[in-house]
Amino acid sequence: MGSPSWWIRNIVIALGSAFFLAFGIESMVAAYGLRNAHEFIVYFFSSSFIILLSLVGLLYPILQVYTLFRAGKDERHEEKS
Repeated sequence: MGSPSWWIRNIVIALGSAFFLAFGIESMVAAYGLRNAHEFIVYFFSSSFIILLSLVGLLYPILQVYTLFRAGKDERHEEKS
């Protein structure tokens, strides 16, 4: 079952991604308060990019943990057969 450093790395990636997801959402909400259309476009696309990257960063540890548990489940299933 994954080493402690593996778990710590995945937790740090997930927490960092969650922070940037919150930051990206906050930035997108703030973009709607801007009066200048050019500034709105820049803020909107930059916050969309931040949200996209942070969702990928959240998806990575989720899939890593899923794969780890799935492999363990398959090994236990083969031992019983």
